[in-house]
Amino acid sequence: MRARGGLVCSLAGLALTACAPPAPEPVAAFELNCAAGFDAIRSEILARPGVKPAPDAPGEPYEIFNEETGRASYILTRPQAPAHPAVFVQTATRRDGARVMEHEGCAFGDVAEYDQLLAYWESLAAAR
Repeated sequence: MRARGGLVCSLAGLALTACAPPAPEPVAAFELNCAAGFDAIRSEILARPGVKPAPDAPGEPYEIFNEETGRASYILTRPQAPAHPAVFVQTATRRDGARVMEHEGCAFGDVAEYDQLLAYWESLAAAR
């Protein structure tokens, strides 16, 4: 009787596995292409699967979007930002066993303001 019960459980487990939806395809890492321009990059980021807006920080001159996987965050300046228009991609990676944040971005406006904003985001990441 015990052997039959085990067989029934095994068959039930196989049936449930067969009915499970397939795992979603992994999303490729975002490839930043500055030549596309600010609006096109913003649209591409917002269209990525699993990208959600971070809670809004009133008064801040940028908006942030995060991948559900935690792999990347996207920082887009708002019109009132001195560096606008600008885009940053912040990617979590491991270097020498430590988790670090890497930044890349595109400056479409004032380059000096962009450099200051990039330094600010890098200092925030280093403080974590």
